[in-house]
Amino acid sequence: MWRNTNQGWGLISILLHWILAIVIIGLFILGWWMTGLGYYDPWYNLGPWWHRSLGMLVLFATLLRMVWRLVNPTPRALGHPLERAAAHLGHLALYVLMLVVLVSGYLISTADGKGIAVFDWFTVPALISDLPNQASLAGEVHWYSALALMVLAAGHAAAALKHHVIDRHPVLKRMIDPRVSRR
Repeated sequence: MWRNTNQGWGLISILLHWILAIVIIGLFILGWWMTGLGYYDPWYNLGPWWHRSLGMLVLFATLLRMVWRLVNPTPRALGHPLERAAAHLGHLALYVLMLVVLVSGYLISTADGKGIAVFDWFTVPALISDLPNQASLAGEVHWYSALALMVLAAGHAAAALKHHVIDRHPVLKRMIDPRVSRR
């Protein structure tokens, strides 16, 4: 039930998938909202603090998810060969975009050489800083890759719904309930 099988996702993969999906969408909304805040808005400093802290936790959870996926079997893909190939490429693109968004966010926040205080629990050190235009360039990459991630995630959700509603495949069910393929 905890680990993946060739037939379905385990509980750890399911929890990581849904928690990361919800938090990443929330971070996108928060990031977009923050850009319009005025200097005297009470969230002017608090919004970025939440955004950076959650972003670093998402980076660690994403790395954990990638390691977990490497050491567990991946459930058998369903659908036609072209759909299976598209699903594989789509998942790869989702992981690449998540890493690009998260690393570029890290580079924005550490451009001045200061680490990132994660909810004041611990500080992630600035390993790379003072590159020419680091914050500006990383900011552009961060915004456009986050936008691309949201578009790709919407396509991912649409494909899951298509498999569920039209094809009647258990793709969505097995990403919700780890017992679906074990029955």
